[in-house]
Amino acid sequence: ILDHKTLKAVVSTQSTGIKYPDFPNSIEDHGNVSEDKINVSGNIITVHFRPTIPHCSLATMIGLCLQTKLQREIGNDCKIDVLVEPGFHEKEESVNKQINDKERRAAALEDPALLAMVEECLADPDY
Repeated sequence: ILDHKTLKAVVSTQSTGIKYPDFPNSIEDHGNVSEDKINVSGNIITVHFRPTIPHCSLATMIGLCLQTKLQREIGNDCKIDVLVEPGFHEKEESVNKQINDKERRAAALEDPALLAMVEECLADPDY
């Protein structure tokens, strides 16, 4: 397992390359995620992200993309929690539950349309 500083750098690097679902740039460009919102404590990684607007319909998709990319990169060595930054979404609790519940996440990724959207967001950026 990597040390905390290296792990935080990996998480930061991986999260910056995720394409925003409706625009031709990254979630970092939209201010959805930043290194100061990444916390590593033991084998638990917590990433807080900020939806674009309080009623952002893509909040769950952004979180799902973050969770999927980090899980693929880091694997099962760490527990990864991807959470809406407190107070920044009307349905914060519901979004957090969808993103971090393994069964819900697996069911979402079984939907061909959702999986295609996630894969498009995680593909090498060309924006």
